Amino acid sequence: MACPITPCRKPGTTGSPLPAFPEEGVIPLPGLPLLARPVPAGLPLSADNQFNDRLSLDVFLGEHREDTFLARVSGDSMTGFGIHDGDLLVVDRALRPADRSVVIAVVDGEFTVKQLCRLPEGILLRANGEDHGDIYVGEEQDFAIWGVVRWSIHGI
Repeated sequence: MACPITPCRKPGTTGSPLPAFPEEGVIPLPGLPLLARPVPAGLPLSADNQFNDRLSLDVFLGEHREDTFLARVSGDSMTGFGIHDGDLLVVDRALRPADRSVVIAVVDGEFTVKQLCRLPEGILLRANGEDHGDIYVGEEQDFAIWGVVRWSIHGI
């Protein structure tokens, strides 16, 4: 689920003007407007200086651009890791998955997002949500890792 953008002020209305966003489907410059300064989570900051640059999220989020893809989450087995139903995951295929990495895996032809745990007796794909079990990957199963989850983007 994408984070909603508040529409800009309509002509003839009063209040602080917001930066104009393009009409739907028309993007005059690559990237999204970037505030000039970080937004404090503590004391408020003057809103005098607004936008001074544009930021393309695919460049910011994907270190290995050609090996990065997005995946939409379905289900709630990973809520303990901050990954929720409807989230958009940024997945990097170029990264080597380490023990305890969150990965997109394929087990017997089925996709799943889980934490990769390397055990002496094999691979455990760990869930972290209520009423969801882990997946032990046996030698007889078809198993592949499609990439390491770098970011989870979710709405509020």
